[in-house]
Amino acid sequence: MDNRAEVRDFLVTRRARIRPEQAGLPVYGQRRVPGLRRDEVATLARMSPDYYTRLEKGNLATASDNVLDAIATALQLDDAERAHLFDLARAARDRNPQTRRRAPAPRIRPSVQHLLESMTESAAFVRNGRMDILAVNALGRALWAPLFDDPTRPPNLARFAFLDPRGTEFYANWPDAAKGAVALLRTEAGRVPHDKALTALVGELATRSDEFRDWWATHDVQLHCTGAKRLRHPVVGELSLTFNALDLPADPGLTLTAYTAEPGSPDEEKLRMLSSWAATENPDPSRVL
Repeated sequence: MDNRAEVRDFLVTRRARIRPEQAGLPVYGQRRVPGLRRDEVATLARMSPDYYTRLEKGNLATASDNVLDAIATALQLDDAERAHLFDLARAARDRNPQTRRRAPAPRIRPSVQHLLESMTESAAFVRNGRMDILAVNALGRALWAPLFDDPTRPPNLARFAFLDPRGTEFYANWPDAAKGAVALLRTEAGRVPHDKALTALVGELATRSDEFRDWWATHDVQLHCTGAKRLRHPVVGELSLTFNALDLPADPGLTLTAYTAEPGSPDEEKLRMLSSWAATENPDPSRVL
């Protein structure tokens, strides 16, 4: 797979956001480009302008880790962006189809499902990099009830955010949630550029959603480790929850995400109400997938 356009667009958008004064460079006269020029990035990265130009045009296959580190520092990349740059370089070097990383199989090990079911005070699920939910506990099924009401399987968080009208109502801050979904898919596309299912999903979303298409073009990426979300649930109303996401080392490509409420808060009481509701609505959440 030739990912030169992907590399070019990522590097161009990163340097366009940095003003010379942010990088400690002097500014003289009228500038014709937003952000840094290629020669300024080259200076900051301590390489020749010609070499950096070749790299920005997508020729990362021969770039060493030291060169990639220098570019990441010059462009002030955060951890997610730096990892994405290294993933793009890895994909550029991968000319052998036999070495391509495969998407994880959708089967969830029984011990993982048992772990989810033991988390009775957290709304938890396991997803893959395409944002398909592959396993869920009872409280997670209750919290994300509008998502699971759609008969499409596996349930997909990105489709829910962009293509289901209930998604815009469910997320109290829909633009942030939707942009986060785009950034996660862009991150996954760097990790596994040969995933046909991911390519099909991105194509579907870009075709059917103007917002997705516009945000996809920004090339923003994200590490989804912890944070807060405000959700509007059709049964208990608005909740403010904290989430933590943990990769499953024994299942590469899969992530366990758990949502919890502040102890003693009204949100914790709403989760308890949802837990009781879940017991009557769907006593066996593993059957919804």
